[in-house]
Amino acid sequence: MYWLELLILVLYTGALSFIFMYSLSQLNLVYLFRKAKKKGLIDIPKNLPSDYRFPKVTIQLPVYNELYVIERLIDAAASFDWPKNKLEIQVLDDSNDETIELIAKKVIDWQEKGINITHIQRPERKGFKAGALQYGLDIAEGEFIAIFDADFIPDPQFLKQSIPYFDQSAAIGVVQTRWGHINEDYSLLTKLQAFGLNTHFHVEQNGRFQGGHFLNFNGTAGIWRKTCIEEAGGWKADTLTEDLDLSYRAQLKGWKIFYTPHIIAPAELPVAMSAIKSQQYRWTKGAAETSMKLLPKVLRAPLPLKTKLHALFHLLNSAVFICIVITALLSVPILFIRNFSNDWQVLMDISMAFLMGYVFLVIFYWTGFVQRGFGFWKNLKDFIPQMLMLLSVFLGLSIHNAIAVFEGLVGKKTPFVRTPKFNIKDKKDAWQSNKYFAKKINPLTLLEGLMSLYFLGGLVLAFVFNDYALLPFHLLLSVGFLLVFYYTLQHRRHA
Repeated sequence: MYWLELLILVLYTGALSFIFMYSLSQLNLVYLFRKAKKKGLIDIPKNLPSDYRFPKVTIQLPVYNELYVIERLIDAAASFDWPKNKLEIQVLDDSNDETIELIAKKVIDWQEKGINITHIQRPERKGFKAGALQYGLDIAEGEFIAIFDADFIPDPQFLKQSIPYFDQSAAIGVVQTRWGHINEDYSLLTKLQAFGLNTHFHVEQNGRFQGGHFLNFNGTAGIWRKTCIEEAGGWKADTLTEDLDLSYRAQLKGWKIFYTPHIIAPAELPVAMSAIKSQQYRWTKGAAETSMKLLPKVLRAPLPLKTKLHALFHLLNSAVFICIVITALLSVPILFIRNFSNDWQVLMDISMAFLMGYVFLVIFYWTGFVQRGFGFWKNLKDFIPQMLMLLSVFLGLSIHNAIAVFEGLVGKKTPFVRTPKFNIKDKKDAWQSNKYFAKKINPLTLLEGLMSLYFLGGLVLAFVFNDYALLPFHLLLSVGFLLVFYYTLQHRRHA
């Protein structure tokens, strides 16, 4: 029993310590963001000079079976306020359904209006999104390459607002803008996604940029200098996050990513739990794959120690889910050790101190939440329930995401799974008849339901032992797994 208790405590404390250190890195980004904002360094959009030399721009629209949103995407790209002779639009179409006919018709309509737009279909869908982008890049005419996923609806002024930033320095290889949300108020799930993404774009991206650390192109709503992509080695399909991979390879070559939070590209948030899961799976597994591929190169590169540390936790951020699963599963045995053993008080005290990491994450999200501009009390009233729900769902997705991370770390390859789009803008819109919606129940869903009961047991033990130190953690876990279980079944039942 002695060695079992020791093993449990070492694993539990070790996982908590990683979460604590990751949270410290996020807290440092909060500091960098606040410092820059206080000094007025957060960029404000500049007016386009009257004598501006318009460069040739290629718009790439990588799509695969986007029946519900493809027409609005093409319309938005064709409506950019940019000289027609300086604009090229590539619809990189890997579809195998009715989307092909919709694209063909739209392309002809815009060609007749004088827009330089082409419908590009590869012989085979090799390399998924990365392969499509590289295929288009090889024949692209533009000096700059703007990329938009199918769920985005960029503003006509997007290019005029963003392209001029490249003139600030020849070292700028990417200009990344902030994502907006056209359906944020559709449901609890969309509100929570917007909450998390807004914090990423307000605090994390700003903090890394202002601190001079590596940041990432977010896969869409950004513009690349074509020579930057080429010098960095082009798009690669050996990870599920081709955007993060290319971003780091470019920055290791000396290129800079310029982040501007004031240019907003509206997009649709996933409304179904299965869509959220597929997106989370791709993001977390891809980040793990990229860390295995590039982290050794980053650590060997002649970079400041602070930049290396931030890159370490940036590339390994998805590993937090493995640590969450470890601490969560072991937290119930920890209750027994706390109440039936007197041998481990020092380790117990250390592990409880590391729980402060969750407090740091709350500060991180609070900093992003208040950027919406309301008063303190209004922000606090809205923040508390949303933060609790965000933490719950975050914890509820931990096993699903931890499996994805583990697969990425051990090198198990899986196909690029697209996130289904539904063309949802407000509560009147329905998605249940969407043909891309997966209706099968994954066995993991049943495990998530059982996990809710497991942590409900932890809540009961808190009262049995009169030990309430882990009660908030178990409450969030039980509610989180229940929510993920419920939404998964509910959305599939109505599909």
